[in-house]
Amino acid sequence: MSLYDDAVLVLKGYEGQPELRQAYLDHLAAHPDGMWKACHAGHVTASALVIDPERGRVLLTLHRKLRMWLQMGGHCEPGDPTLAAAALREATEESGIPGLTLLPGGPVRLDRHPIPAPCHWHLDVQYAVLAPPGAVQEISDESLDLRWYAYDEVAGVADESVVRLLQATHARL
Repeated sequence: MSLYDDAVLVLKGYEGQPELRQAYLDHLAAHPDGMWKACHAGHVTASALVIDPERGRVLLTLHRKLRMWLQMGGHCEPGDPTLAAAALREATEESGIPGLTLLPGGPVRLDRHPIPAPCHWHLDVQYAVLAPPGAVQEISDESLDLRWYAYDEVAGVADESVVRLLQATHARL
């Protein structure tokens, strides 16, 4: 199964946000290259909130280009077999934490946001991953900083999309 086919199946099975979910499916139907950064009409991305539920905290990255505190994530790559695998790969690469595991149940949220030209939209499929006990982060080239935040601190440093992702993740826990 291709990554495109997996994305369509994942989105069809996702039960939340029906209008946005349909917009993602319509986009993929109109753009067979909609999984890739080269699709300038917009493309699907995969992200993951790194969470440590035992300590009530999440790991956020200070994104190098955007200079905002965000969850880990980014573009799908040809070697990614599934959207979930892409999200897990991105979270592992950007956090430097081995042994992350996906929170069961598939995507936690969808978030569509505009990005600078030449592309127009990121159609982000958002997952959550659990950090192993004693996890120690390591900054990647994509980050200016990595920092653990208590759940109640996130709204003070991150935008509404991250706050909504944390709320949805916390509800699933």
